[in-house]
Amino acid sequence: MLNDKDRIFKNLYNDLGADLESARKRGDWSNTKELCNKGRDWIINEIKLSELRGRGGAGFPTGLKWSFAPKEVGSRPHYLVINADESEPGTCKDRDILRFEPHKLIEGCLIASYAVNAHVCYVYIRGEYYNEGQKLQKAIDEAYKNNVIGKNASGTGWDFDIFIHYGAGAYICGEETALLESLEGKKGQPRLKPPFPALIGLYGCPTIINNVETIAVVPTILRRGGDWFSKLGKPKNTGTKIFCISGNVNNPCNVEEEMGVPLKDLIENHAGGVIGGWDNLQAVIPGGSSMPLLPKKTCDTITMDFDSLTAEKSGLGTAGIVVINKDQDIIKCMARIARFYKHESCGQCTPCREGSGWMWRMLERMAQGEASRDEVDMLMDVTKQVEGHTICAFGEGSSWPVQGLLRHFSDEIKKRNKFDPIIKKEKNIPYLVDQHLLDKNA
Repeated sequence: MLNDKDRIFKNLYNDLGADLESARKRGDWSNTKELCNKGRDWIINEIKLSELRGRGGAGFPTGLKWSFAPKEVGSRPHYLVINADESEPGTCKDRDILRFEPHKLIEGCLIASYAVNAHVCYVYIRGEYYNEGQKLQKAIDEAYKNNVIGKNASGTGWDFDIFIHYGAGAYICGEETALLESLEGKKGQPRLKPPFPALIGLYGCPTIINNVETIAVVPTILRRGGDWFSKLGKPKNTGTKIFCISGNVNNPCNVEEEMGVPLKDLIENHAGGVIGGWDNLQAVIPGGSSMPLLPKKTCDTITMDFDSLTAEKSGLGTAGIVVINKDQDIIKCMARIARFYKHESCGQCTPCREGSGWMWRMLERMAQGEASRDEVDMLMDVTKQVEGHTICAFGEGSSWPVQGLLRHFSDEIKKRNKFDPIIKKEKNIPYLVDQHLLDKNA
């Protein structure tokens, strides 16, 4: 269990107020000038020492990402962009930071912008987070009024402006280059990489893009020292993390805990346990809907950190824990997730555009018991045709949940879909033709 003295987000449940005065009582904005005066190299090295990894899903080392920004500002200005397009099903951590801890984010934006030589920061918020955006805007107005941002922000001699941009509710805009395209007023579709945003990003200028939670923890790390943060959690999986727990639990919640906390402890101690008891657990999606599910036997002992979950062929992702008990039809659950990804594909890459639809339709047939057993192997083949063959990681995100189902619940699928023939003899049609085409032509 995380000690209260090591907790970064002290107002996660809105007990203490989100305004500037309340934030200052919690230690925010206390010595921002002194931190910046220590210099850009000190800030970046301290973040590297902390071993902070990005909290948006990929887990890339934050200090290393910042060091990619050019040291000197040339003819092109530098930008900082905050990814608040929290569209991953099962994830709602950034929402509570925007609502209840906005000043941690704003102060983190100032320090990070100073470290990467950016005078302007854009916060890209998903369109459905309108109320959260209004609360952040109120905090930004407060910060300008009290001169902690703006001209000579917090007395640092650094001019810093921050702007909010609302998205239009597209999941794909959580991918950093699609986010940049949307921010520029174009269609939200991922860019080819390289070049990477650190060199050619927003408006063709050097740009650092970070998740809300990643930036919000920066001021506390610098105040308490990177060494303090690195001693929490596990090696290469350091610090604290906000875990979102939802699904078939008695008390869905967000909770800040150390990295490496056992999954069972999170569910039992913080979320009130599985509905029907731990023995009624069927599976858990550990990191938002794009991560492969884990069966109960794995959930008994697994710890919540990047490396432990990767070893089990899953991932921490955004730490959006979705609990699925035995009352649920696991095949239907995955078919619903597949439908989401089919709907949200931007359509730029053929394997993803076509494959996501194939996966959904095949899973729907399997859920109804109308599929051939041969289709189990064929479905895995389709996921492999999509995975690794697209411009961005959306292809993997749509394939991995299906792979998780096939890895752990293929017997359930085969039991429900008992017939073997590939030919439907009464119609003399190859059964593996997409069912919607048969229906259309009937």
